[in-house]
Amino acid sequence: MTGAGESAHAPAPDDEQQGGYAPLPKGKRKGIGLCLSGGGFRATLFHLGALRRLNELGVLSRRDFRTVASVSGGSIVSAQLADAFTHLVLTPGEAIPRDVWDRDVQAPLRAFTTKDVRTGPFLRRLLPWNLGRSGTTVEALAQRYERDLTRLRLAALPLRPEFLFLATDMAYGVSWVFSRGWMGDYQVGYMAPPPDIPLARAVAASACFPPLLGPLRLRLDPGDLKGGSAPPGEARAECLSDFRLTDGGAYDNMGLEPVWKNHAVVLVSDAGALFTSQSDRGLVWRVPRYQAIQERQARALRKRWLIASLAEGVLEGAYWGVGSAPSHYGPGLAGYSKELAREVIAEIRTDLDAFTDAEAAVLENHGYLLTDAALRRHAVSLLPDPLPPAMVPHPDWFPPARAEREIRWELRHSGKRKAFGRG
Repeated sequence: MTGAGESAHAPAPDDEQQGGYAPLPKGKRKGIGLCLSGGGFRATLFHLGALRRLNELGVLSRRDFRTVASVSGGSIVSAQLADAFTHLVLTPGEAIPRDVWDRDVQAPLRAFTTKDVRTGPFLRRLLPWNLGRSGTTVEALAQRYERDLTRLRLAALPLRPEFLFLATDMAYGVSWVFSRGWMGDYQVGYMAPPPDIPLARAVAASACFPPLLGPLRLRLDPGDLKGGSAPPGEARAECLSDFRLTDGGAYDNMGLEPVWKNHAVVLVSDAGALFTSQSDRGLVWRVPRYQAIQERQARALRKRWLIASLAEGVLEGAYWGVGSAPSHYGPGLAGYSKELAREVIAEIRTDLDAFTDAEAAVLENHGYLLTDAALRRHAVSLLPDPLPPAMVPHPDWFPPARAEREIRWELRHSGKRKAFGRG
């Protein structure tokens, strides 16, 4: 795909990103940014439904569709979309035909999510000759992504929109970005252009959920990274000598960081885990619970800022989350019930194990219908006239073809992880 506008480039040394948190005023913001959250294959399939509806509405081919920022499971679907966009010719404002979408985006991604891609890399780490090699698991994951997901390299990513794959810099605790034209973060600096590495490595860094799958090591020359806030010297050089990246969701699970400061329209598809109430279960339970509460605080602050900014008109856009239902956005909108969304769909596991046809269909339907509802309510300016009718991707997994009680029964074990995978 050849897009309009200037080529991607690294943030300038005096860019607002260097200062951390100085958003641009409304009048200087440009373009549409789409953020795809983490959440394993659950997020991948939920976002697949969201992207289908955004395509039907002509959003993905608009000239002002500027950025796709993705984290973890969102980076898996983003890689597939980027791969398709390298050879599809889009007409501004027009949708990719449904049969082409199914062939180039939906079918290959669905085939990928039928496989367990996390158990094999993990077991490889347990082989006697790999016990001392901490990077074995994530490198095996990167090889799996390159074999079965995408063979693109960073330099071959589409020019427009700009695809940003987010990981987390473990040395400085900030969001690290891989893109076609640059990579880096505002602490250590930016490299432009980046090394011509496989996109699969960027996806692996973005989706290496700790501690099972990560971190990924990058070998960097301190002199190649320019404009960072971290002062030069021995401390920075030491950090870069054994530089490691972990899952992008460790810092920013909604993928907002590169988008919220400078885009005029921000769309957020969030399939991250919900925080549920639990009674005390002792010390072993409390340790991860403390971390979960801290993560909840960070996510809540980002979400509250986003929604407040949308309400105050600082920017335009919409947010939709896996635990919500179309009925939240207004009466008469088709979708699963709030109870099914929160009690069943939002509880589907967030790992990289094989997903069944039922799980995939329900997640894609849910993402599709929530996106339609959210844009109808909060981003009317993006809707074409006439509005293409919402056609649920998998009607056989949606009422009236299948009652919600049947769906609930079919997905009754979907929240449980299996140690050695499902397929």
